[in-house]
Amino acid sequence: MPKYLFQRWHGYHMVWAFIVMLVMIVALAWHNWVLGVAGLILIAILVILAWHAEKNFRKDMNEYIATLTYRVKRTGNDVINELPFGVVLYDEDKQVEWHNPYMLQMLERESLIGVSLKELVPGLQFQKEKDKERIVQSEVAIGDRIFLTVPKQEERLIYFQDVTDYVTLRRRYEAEKLVIGIVMLDNLDELTQGLDDQQRAALLSRVTNHITEWAHDHQIYMKRLTSDRYLILLDHELLKEIEMTRFVILDEVRELTVDNKLPLTLSIGIAAGIDNIIELGQLAQSSLDIALGRGGDQVAVREGQRLSFYGGKSNAVEKRTRVRVRVIAHALRDFMQASDKVIIMGHRMPDMDSVGAAIGLLKAAQALQVEAYIVLEGVNPSIDRMIGYIKQNDALWEQFITPEQAVQKMTANTLAIVVDTHKASMVKEPRLLQLTNRVVVIDHHRRGEEFLQDAVLIYMEPYASSTCELVTELLQYIHDRIIFQPLEATVLLAGITVDTKNFSMRTGSRTFEAAGFLRRNGADTIMIQNMLKENLKEYIAKAEVMRLTQMLYGHIAVAVTEPERKFSQLMIAQVADTLLTMNDVLASFVISERPDGHIGISARSLGQMNVQVVMERLGGGGHLTNAAAQLDGTLAEAEAKLKRVLAEIDAEEGLFE
Repeated sequence: MPKYLFQRWHGYHMVWAFIVMLVMIVALAWHNWVLGVAGLILIAILVILAWHAEKNFRKDMNEYIATLTYRVKRTGNDVINELPFGVVLYDEDKQVEWHNPYMLQMLERESLIGVSLKELVPGLQFQKEKDKERIVQSEVAIGDRIFLTVPKQEERLIYFQDVTDYVTLRRRYEAEKLVIGIVMLDNLDELTQGLDDQQRAALLSRVTNHITEWAHDHQIYMKRLTSDRYLILLDHELLKEIEMTRFVILDEVRELTVDNKLPLTLSIGIAAGIDNIIELGQLAQSSLDIALGRGGDQVAVREGQRLSFYGGKSNAVEKRTRVRVRVIAHALRDFMQASDKVIIMGHRMPDMDSVGAAIGLLKAAQALQVEAYIVLEGVNPSIDRMIGYIKQNDALWEQFITPEQAVQKMTANTLAIVVDTHKASMVKEPRLLQLTNRVVVIDHHRRGEEFLQDAVLIYMEPYASSTCELVTELLQYIHDRIIFQPLEATVLLAGITVDTKNFSMRTGSRTFEAAGFLRRNGADTIMIQNMLKENLKEYIAKAEVMRLTQMLYGHIAVAVTEPERKFSQLMIAQVADTLLTMNDVLASFVISERPDGHIGISARSLGQMNVQVVMERLGGGGHLTNAAAQLDGTLAEAEAKLKRVLAEIDAEEGLFE
């Protein structure tokens, strides 16, 4: 205010001085000396008045500034004391130097000066940078309230803001997010095939009532879509509660129908964590497809990028009808005939099942008079003898090409067929899948999270013993009459023989039917025995690995090879198979260094334990009774990871049923 008055008064004097100056100039121009002298006197008076006014203004201004400084300081202290959030200054040792009164109320303490921040707020999060430890922004719980810590590193200052209401609202929003699920009775048609209408209705009613009661107990909305399919709606909080129970409804339904020759099983696909309802429904169906692709009797839960599996404790049920085989065979025939050529490839480090299935599909393409090739990147011990027999057949060996040759032959109209795997990362030459949009997948493994999503035709049947079994069935419908050479039938039967451990594991009636078909078409069992022979040195090496076996949980055999000794994946798989023949062994795991520098784990079980779940947690996959994984690091690290996963599964749901 004094500054404004001074500026106004000073402005008036400047105007008067200007007017007097004009009068003086005019007077002097007219030679009026009296008026000029009067003007000078008047200017002098104005200068004296201006000096006096400025002096008074400086005095008033100093008094005003002093008063204002006091008021600002007093107001600042009042504001800091009344701030609705905490403020803490700390020293280099993370001890409190100063704080506002809010902190005392927040921590319910009388004094904080000199106390360590870690002691005051145990939930504070720190991050190490070189030799220093810095505080990072985080949410901490103090009493029944939640505070957001906002650190200022340079000032060594922390703000504590109460965000309890916001966090509560956020948690409520997350808990009430919509979750969509689809429940399907896996094998209703197979189970009720021999039942009359009354028995079928009674069985279906009993199972439906049990599922309805389960949904009612958990406050789940359930709507029946078809005789074997249900839609369920729930929220995210309910999903977490049900996940804690490990979806016991799977076991309850299976036990409910255990008296039947084929117990009824459930598969459930659930999607959560997405706001778009249409996309959520699509992901629920995709999750169900994954659960069915893994053999059924399990739950697949997709939450954002996370995919979790529950159940999967029983083997996939063999389908009694061949309608699907015929449909797939006709579709595959149409794709082959509409392509300029067919490129067939299996997984890296191919085995007899992969090579045998590829040769079977090569035969199908040749019967349809379509140019076809098999991609082979190299020979490994598991197929060495088989390839030796193939090389003796010049016409067949000429159809094997390298990955580089396959890339050169590939066109946009080429059909790429992937056998014995459904993972792009596992194929011999991933570039081939990018050069065409016509990809077919034929596999017998349980479906994993990684999958060839853009395939035009997918034939995955986890109930099958091998991919060779699936291909053998397809061959009977692709062409009216296919004439096999003895070697072609033999390699297909060899693939089935290896994957079933001489027809002792994962065999069904259709496995023997496929084997009988191949035997009638000239398959040579003596040649297969020669392919599967092992030398004495390898047998002794396997015995040395078995000598290092330790027993865990009473029925799990774990063998870890000696450091620096490298064994092929085939060798450690054979050791795992042999361990299963020992008394009291229900599951076996063999860990070894491989020639490629990775750590290989081969897992086998007799069905009481799902080794696929174990291997998936280690980044691998496979079947309920046959799985594997590949790790980086050392043998000791791989062994520690395996034991940790076994302990986790044992704590969650038990290793054996």
